[in-house]
Amino acid sequence: MRLPSWEIGHALGIPIRVHASWFLVFLLVTWSLSTGYLPDNLPGLSPERYWAMGAVAAVLLFFSVLLHELGHSYVALHYRIPIEQITLFIFGGVAHMRREAPSPKAEFLIAVAGPIVSLAIGGTCFLFVIMAESLQQQQGLQGVIMLGALLGIVNVQLGLFNMIPGFPLDGGRVLRAGLWAWGKDFYRATKQAAVVGLTFGGILGFVGLVIAYRAASGDLPASMMSNGGWIVFIGMFLFAAAQASRRQAVVRQSLASIPIRNLMVTTVVSIPAQCTLDEAVNRYFQAYGYGGFPVLAEGRLVGLVTVSEVQAVAPSFWAWRRVDQVMRPVSESLMIAPEAPVIHAMERMARGGWDRLVVMQDGEVVGLVTQSAIVQVLRLRSSSGR
Repeated sequence: MRLPSWEIGHALGIPIRVHASWFLVFLLVTWSLSTGYLPDNLPGLSPERYWAMGAVAAVLLFFSVLLHELGHSYVALHYRIPIEQITLFIFGGVAHMRREAPSPKAEFLIAVAGPIVSLAIGGTCFLFVIMAESLQQQQGLQGVIMLGALLGIVNVQLGLFNMIPGFPLDGGRVLRAGLWAWGKDFYRATKQAAVVGLTFGGILGFVGLVIAYRAASGDLPASMMSNGGWIVFIGMFLFAAAQASRRQAVVRQSLASIPIRNLMVTTVVSIPAQCTLDEAVNRYFQAYGYGGFPVLAEGRLVGLVTVSEVQAVAPSFWAWRRVDQVMRPVSESLMIAPEAPVIHAMERMARGGWDRLVVMQDGEVVGLVTQSAIVQVLRLRSSSGR
């Protein structure tokens, strides 16, 4: 069953969502801090105080993760890569980018932005701790110093861990940028970086098992068993993510070799621009059952109208509103050539928010390619890949 997520706000115009799994980690982090780390390093406080400090620290830790992802997003937006949302979940956070970086340089800068933010936060926290320790004679600062040191350590660890050269970690994306620049092949670079990610995932899983086994046999402190379990968990996640990325790269590489001509609809029904919405619904949408139609004026493409644009108008106004008043006007992102690869259509749909593109050749409409047709090809390719 797919777990839900909830939107909690926006940053840089990007929706911020919290996945249900985040609450589990929030409770675990709060519990481990309030029952172990804080009592050991700051004795003499009440259990309620420890739990409150643990909860505050957990929130700040995930706020640090959010800033890490915003670092990626800020650079991605600079390169005009749309960010669908940022999701905080059990392993930290992820910025959902609607398309890949346009060049190795952009890929490198987007990848390193997150770790740079984390290391900067860690350095700032350590500087704050140094300054606060000089004021130790003031009561009440000890707890603040403890939280500052914890945040500094975790952010430095977050920055360094993400630089492991295993895709899809940030370091793996840096590796992909280098391989892409060297071999001039994005998909091959992705597959190579994913193989490194598989290797690191396997190594982490093995190390975690060794730690857990030695803790269980008494060679290491018993508390290390949970650490070994987390390392195994992270290794499994990295292995699975790298494997999925490698499969996706194989599918996308194959789509880069398929021209739009092979899957476009060649029998295209268009709607006149001066047609009323009432006529459009009765004579076109209901009659043909399509989700959208190109709009023509004097034989020239002027836009695209879909069910969404029609539904945005109250039915009582359909008899007075024309198609050209509600359609999405024609733009370069709406049109594509029949010889263009399918992967270009996917990226153009993602950038423009289209669910279909008009295929144009020599100024004439020759076909229509839909998102559903591309999804069907993806499913077939994924099945054959497995």
